[in-house]
Amino acid sequence: MKKVMVVFGTRPEAIKMAPVVKELEKYPDKIESVVCVTGQHREMLDQVISLFEIKPQIDLNLMEPNQTLASLTAKAITSLTDVIANVKPDIVLVQGDTTTAMIAGLASFYQKVSVGHVEAGLRTYDRYSPFPEEINRRLISVLATYNFAPTQTAVNALMNEGYPGESIFLTGNTVIDALLMTVKRDYEIDLGFSPLNDKLILVTAHRRENFGQPLENICTALKEIARCNPEVEIVYPVHLNPNVRSTVYQMLSNQERIHLIKPLEYEKFVHLMNSSYLVLTDSGGIQEEAPALGKPVLVLRSETERPEAIEAGVVKLVGTDTKVIISETERLLHDEEEYTAMSKGISPYGDGHAAERIVKIIVEGWFSSYVPRKICYVSRNKKIRYL
Repeated sequence: MKKVMVVFGTRPEAIKMAPVVKELEKYPDKIESVVCVTGQHREMLDQVISLFEIKPQIDLNLMEPNQTLASLTAKAITSLTDVIANVKPDIVLVQGDTTTAMIAGLASFYQKVSVGHVEAGLRTYDRYSPFPEEINRRLISVLATYNFAPTQTAVNALMNEGYPGESIFLTGNTVIDALLMTVKRDYEIDLGFSPLNDKLILVTAHRRENFGQPLENICTALKEIARCNPEVEIVYPVHLNPNVRSTVYQMLSNQERIHLIKPLEYEKFVHLMNSSYLVLTDSGGIQEEAPALGKPVLVLRSETERPEAIEAGVVKLVGTDTKVIISETERLLHDEEEYTAMSKGISPYGDGHAAERIVKIIVEGWFSSYVPRKICYVSRNKKIRYL
């Protein structure tokens, strides 16, 4: 019996790790799984845990109001080092690029425990964008024994940085697994408002680098889009972070055809995304999810670690300049050919079986003589395992 510890702290991590946790449960005779949550985004995290029926065995509850990255890091490294020393897992699985993921990887290294990095290899190569996520994920790559890359672009990034091919696995993105698990459910859900028009624009903006003037620019653009396009309604589930809420509510409250709503449970959010005409977001996960539902995405950032979606034509970078946001949104609203090209594009993020591949790699590596089904040569003739 081997022990796998899964660590996450935020809602996006929980969404992407839920399929992995459920897949681990299919091997009760071979694997004991332990779920540890650190408790950032408490209310939003609990919604996902409930939806996917995940029962954490360990809850560190580290989040405090107005907590700095330094204080969170200090608390997390102490707590997670103690937990890993006590649990003694054979491997710790982390997801993405959060401070929780980075610290869990470092704490595992201190205990000489293997690290599996889900969604490995994403890069912008700008250490401050996104901040602190770009450095977090680069550090996790240094610590990881298994790099579970979601796309060929991510594989290439890891190879080019010199990580050994035998540690890199192309699996697809687990967010598509979670999306497909959810989109099959009954969607008779009351969202709290009834759109009067056909063209519903879904907006999310919460990233740290967009606090202040960039978010003000976004809000100004939204007001203008609503004012000039009477066929449009905008819905914005506003993140709980005070830096977001203060700006958004100050600028967009009581604006006609702009609905500011509380953060939605994941199931409801997927329904809203599936009902929308297009999406404006600075979220990484939504850049992956919305194209799988056939929704064009305009990214409210200057760069992205998900270039394959841009190359596929399903996502477009627009930044936070007010005029650019308006013009690119109106292009999709009024240019049917442009809209169709984006909405009919093929999502590059997988087939909904990423978690199955990840767990099979771990299980077969422990319990059988693992022979990869395919071997692909990328750069420098290093072999990469594929399922």
